[in-house]
Amino acid sequence: MDADAELAAAVEPLLAGSGTAAVSVAVLDSGSGTRAVYGGADATYDTASIVKVDILAALLLRAQDEGRDLTAGEHARAVAMIERSDNDSATALLAAVGGAAGLDAANERLGLTATTAAQAWGLTRTTAADQLTLLEAVFGTDTGELSEGSRTWLRELMARVEAGQRWGVSAAGSDWALKNGWMPRTATGLWNINSIGRVTAGGRTCLVAVLSAGQRTKESGIALVESVAKAAVGVVRADAAD
Repeated sequence: MDADAELAAAVEPLLAGSGTAAVSVAVLDSGSGTRAVYGGADATYDTASIVKVDILAALLLRAQDEGRDLTAGEHARAVAMIERSDNDSATALLAAVGGAAGLDAANERLGLTATTAAQAWGLTRTTAADQLTLLEAVFGTDTGELSEGSRTWLRELMARVEAGQRWGVSAAGSDWALKNGWMPRTATGLWNINSIGRVTAGGRTCLVAVLSAGQRTKESGIALVESVAKAAVGVVRADAAD
């Protein structure tokens, strides 16, 4: 089987009994280059708060273009937005990058091809594959749109999220740096639960993005996202070892 098929075989049993839940995951073993996607390459999900990584990447790009450091206010809001998932900071920084149109423009530069920004930022639509592309822009070592300094700082913030938000892809390994998103839907009472980030497992560094919708509770959604992240990392590690 190819990596996508192996990932499907690992994830699908985890969805038994999950009812209305839908899940998509993308994973990359940074050392071997092995990657896999499950859940439909074009399947889009609401980002909830994982978009805050994207917003900060867009802000850092804008500051780079203008040849300046972040202002004191931008810096403080960026820290609050990533470490505490502060919503008011996200709203202010989205405005600073030019709103939804500015975020879309930044995403075009970063290589995100299936993400559509929303002014109500948590309703930005994205795919697991696009979130993996974003993670590569943040955690990659190749010269890209983000400078080394910008990438390093963003990674540091993602490694310092507050204690109550250290769930998600962190379950798949150690040395994690992540951002999670969680959002109940008013119309259905069901939850979107998402997690993106980097982990180290078995001496290998992996990037993982798990998106989900239709979760019955926040707690059950977290449990499913964590099990999917573990399965995804296990697949690319095994494939790299073959």
